[in-house]
Amino acid sequence: MNKTFLLTMVRTMESNKYFVGKDRVYVGSLLMVVLQEKMGYCTEMLKQLLRELIEKTVEKKFQPKILFRRSESIAERMLAAWFTFLLHDHLKTFDAGKKLYELFWGIKQQMEKGPQDALTLEARYSLSEEKLLRATFEYKELTVFVNSTDSVYQQDIPVRVLDCDTITQVKEKCLDSKYRGYRFADRPGPSEMELEWKTGLNGKMTLQDIDSSSRIEGGNWKRLNTLAHYNVPNNAILTLTSKSNSLYNLVNFSTCSNKTTSILSDKSSLSMKTAGVGSPKPWGGAPPSVTADHASSSNDTDNGYKLYHLVKPTEHGPTDSQEKMVTEIYLTRLLMMKGTLAKFITSLLENIFSAANVPPCIKYMFDFMDEQAREHGIMDPEVVHAWKSNALPLRFWVNLIKNPHFLFDIQKPTKIEGCLSVVAQTLMDACSTQDHQLTKDSPSSKLLFAKDMYQYRDLVDSYYTEISMAPRIDDATMGANLSAESRQHNGEFHVFSALNELYKYLDQYKESIIDALEANEHAQASRLPGRLQDLLALMESDYYRATDYESSTLGLGYNSNSRLMPRDRL
Repeated sequence: MNKTFLLTMVRTMESNKYFVGKDRVYVGSLLMVVLQEKMGYCTEMLKQLLRELIEKTVEKKFQPKILFRRSESIAERMLAAWFTFLLHDHLKTFDAGKKLYELFWGIKQQMEKGPQDALTLEARYSLSEEKLLRATFEYKELTVFVNSTDSVYQQDIPVRVLDCDTITQVKEKCLDSKYRGYRFADRPGPSEMELEWKTGLNGKMTLQDIDSSSRIEGGNWKRLNTLAHYNVPNNAILTLTSKSNSLYNLVNFSTCSNKTTSILSDKSSLSMKTAGVGSPKPWGGAPPSVTADHASSSNDTDNGYKLYHLVKPTEHGPTDSQEKMVTEIYLTRLLMMKGTLAKFITSLLENIFSAANVPPCIKYMFDFMDEQAREHGIMDPEVVHAWKSNALPLRFWVNLIKNPHFLFDIQKPTKIEGCLSVVAQTLMDACSTQDHQLTKDSPSSKLLFAKDMYQYRDLVDSYYTEISMAPRIDDATMGANLSAESRQHNGEFHVFSALNELYKYLDQYKESIIDALEANEHAQASRLPGRLQDLLALMESDYYRATDYESSTLGLGYNSNSRLMPRDRL
């Protein structure tokens, strides 16, 4: 792709007031896909676009500290993707990825020690005040023994559950124990399995979230069945069997027809199961991305009953039947949860901000930012600090912490997303240079880590300082690294699909782009205006109009929502 043409196209599109933020993000992503096989050239284009963006920010006297915080330009989106491409192998090789995985499992296991409402996702043990289960009620810990009809295990597996767990929650815990060490993509989901309770010598009972025995209450409410509802005792023997008949399902589990992937995932790493099953959001057909409030309003579609598990969605204040805890008590519970997870959180941040094995791309881009600050006479060190924090920790690491399934083959962390958001906010606070005055009205997430924040900020400051003092990476060395990256991941994207999407934007703004090319001496010397017009004429010809791009080029069943990924990732 010609350098003059590419820069002219980007400048022209961004100068159009109808080229909105969503378009900038999409075009930036498409350009990175197209240029991924030539990362050296891609980096030069990115640096030039960043120079122009910084110059524009300085000239128009915008607030320089907010630069790179959001994807408000094509360059900012390209920068985020650039770091993502180049840090993928680093995450797999060094400890930061491992520590994120340990944090995920630490939160998951701790939360499962106490009750969690299956619909509102409020839990007894949480870092998030908004997701804290404040209602008080009795519950018991049970150990059940799970046998299976397959030969994965030859003996019963002990599983710790709660008598207030729904049947789906019990199935999830049983599957976690049985398939520990298996990739999430290779294990069945709870909606694929039946759970039976062995009673007596030959008796058995199938346990379900909703059945004819489900308790109906006033106000048209129906409660999801739990182990306590069935009077399942301690040391009960349960059996997991595959559902042989799809008509058996009495509950409308939500499904996702497409496998969702991430540019960080391996080709085999999926965040959702194949064939539309794997991480179902039960009880009402709400998709996995739906909010807890929407999930709470799920209905039993057969009888029109409103479903609830532990807390009815309307129970946000004291009631006659449930006494709400006072603020001091549940804040103490937040602190206890924080104390349990502190080692995981601190270890993750120490590895993220460790200068022991800094990837070349971070050193190279941070040096570029330092140069740009000096070139434009920016003497305030907090500005460059903000640029680096916005570009890497806030745009890359915060996204990964909130979405670990982008990197690992694990279930989408819907149940623990409140806790992950608190950890992500803590990282953001650690990167800030502003001291926030804490009061009794401050968010609980800030109060929880107030004593740790000085330590975390020292980590960030030392990280940036040590990187600045490290030997400079010359262009030749960086070029070799970029070429190796392109070779290693060659062919992992549908480049022609991305080019087709870019053409749609090119066609939309063709008049302005041609005018800009005709006004550019370098473009005229390379005959770019005429070549672009020839391309447009070819694409508009009867031959290309008669071609069904998606079906003939990409194959039947191609997922247009994931056009950038190879078919073996879909």
